[in-house]
Amino acid sequence: MSINIIPIGTIKTPFNDLKGMPIQPSGAADVIGTVVLDKEYEQGLNDLEGFSHIILLYHFHKSKGYKLIVKPFMDDQKRGLFSTRAPRRPNPIGLSIVRLVKRHGNTITVKGIDVLNGTPLLDIKPYVPKFDTKEVTAAGWLETNQEKSEFIKSDDRFVEN
Repeated sequence: MSINIIPIGTIKTPFNDLKGMPIQPSGAADVIGTVVLDKEYEQGLNDLEGFSHIILLYHFHKSKGYKLIVKPFMDDQKRGLFSTRAPRRPNPIGLSIVRLVKRHGNTITVKGIDVLNGTPLLDIKPYVPKFDTKEVTAAGWLETNQEKSEFIKSDDRFVEN
């Protein structure tokens, strides 16, 4: 099977180094960034202004390789990769839900962005509470650790060595 995924734009943020940046949007609540779509996709942004939040799907372009057992940022124990949001994955795809501040042409200003400057954008989807909000009854090993996302910063554990 062949999958042809190409970036449709670039995410610009104040984070030029993986070390020390937020690990989740909750840790970047006031951080402003821009999403710049390639001009050929600009028309696809029509009607997006009516949404307060959008979902960004992007390529962890600095991520190389992966391990199936990792020590995540918010825990001291090793965990299965797919029970974490670690960036080094078989398919290095990230997801962030951000506040849409404004759109001007092919550029979107967003708030609450937690990605590396220059990250390739793969897709944008509107966040729709009726579709996307679920009644959560369990958060696994993150049940007691999820609040840490607001203050824990990235270190070198997922940087290629």
